[in-house]
Amino acid sequence: MRRDTAVHGAPIGLLGGTFDPVHHGHLRPAIELQERLGLAEMRLVPGHVPPHRRPPRADSEQRLRLLQYAVVGAPGLVVDARELRRGGYSYTVATLYELRAELGSRPLCFVLGSDAFLGLASWYRWRDLETLAHLVVMRRPGHALRLGDELAEWTAARQVLDPAALRGCSSGLILFQETTPLDISASRIRRLIAQGRSARYLVPDLVWGCIAKEGLYGYPQI
Repeated sequence: MRRDTAVHGAPIGLLGGTFDPVHHGHLRPAIELQERLGLAEMRLVPGHVPPHRRPPRADSEQRLRLLQYAVVGAPGLVVDARELRRGGYSYTVATLYELRAELGSRPLCFVLGSDAFLGLASWYRWRDLETLAHLVVMRRPGHALRLGDELAEWTAARQVLDPAALRGCSSGLILFQETTPLDISASRIRRLIAQGRSARYLVPDLVWGCIAKEGLYGYPQI
């Protein structure tokens, strides 16, 4: 844990994903966490090629454009395209090393879902994460996580209950935070479009307009 003698500035949040496409299930938790944790900003980081899942359907330029539309008029949400520029596999640890070099001792909060957290031990250089950022795990209300022995022991030594603790050091803490559950997934949106159905109101209006105008994900059906 990095307990710096001089921590400068409010924490920066980081939420990664393929955003294929971005939808309200991404954006609502991002806004909630930005407010509850007192983040200076929440950076949305679209990945280039995810190590643990299939490549995205839309290309990098298309997904970036949709994400930029999604944050229009949303103060505090910022698009960070560094993983797309870097290319190759999008390893979280590499992104956090870059950000830590830029931010100095400023607190950095890496946000991930509970399912991703359960698989954390399979990530590339996962033990390095605590030297670079705090981990903020989004948890569904009333949903208990069953951690394996290794992850449970690692978590217990680092978990805090008060979001204010994240402001006192630059990295090394774990916070579980409930967010509003929205049963929306990118795969469902792609499936709806493939069936010739509308995904409107599952995504921001500007995002849906771009999908329709540019014919992304096979829309409109011909």
